[in-house]
Amino acid sequence: MPAEVGQAAPDFTLVGTDLKAVSLKDFAKKQVVLAFYPAAFTGVCEKELCTFRDALNDFVGANTAVVGVSVDSPFANKEFAAKNGLNFPLLSDLTRDVIRKYDVVFNDLAGVKGFTVAKRSVFVIDRSGTIRYRWVAPEPKVEPDYAEVAAAVKKLG
Repeated sequence: MPAEVGQAAPDFTLVGTDLKAVSLKDFAKKQVVLAFYPAAFTGVCEKELCTFRDALNDFVGANTAVVGVSVDSPFANKEFAAKNGLNFPLLSDLTRDVIRKYDVVFNDLAGVKGFTVAKRSVFVIDRSGTIRYRWVAPEPKVEPDYAEVAAAVKKLG
């Protein structure tokens, strides 16, 4: 069952780039922009996460955390974050449990049989843990409407 607007956001605990566990509930006092991305070091993912990085001050001012999730290893995510100056958590869904919970599974990325990744998608979660915005790309090269994401955050106040 997909994680839909108005439903409780599925909780998770994933490993970050520092190899420490990070849970969704760690952000309980904040709103969360949860950005799933297919693969570190790919052009569209780089552009998307750098756009979120550049908007981070606006989000922080709105008491909102940005969190990136991919199936990449924490080591790849750490290098990806360093290369792009990403100053928010990048979490590794190595078991692909979280992408299943959020119903954002993309099979056979780039035609590579068995290469299952996250669909590019964005969820805005309010302080009570309820999903207030959901967007899933129709295909990996499509970026989110960043103004729409910002408006969803702003609407929560």
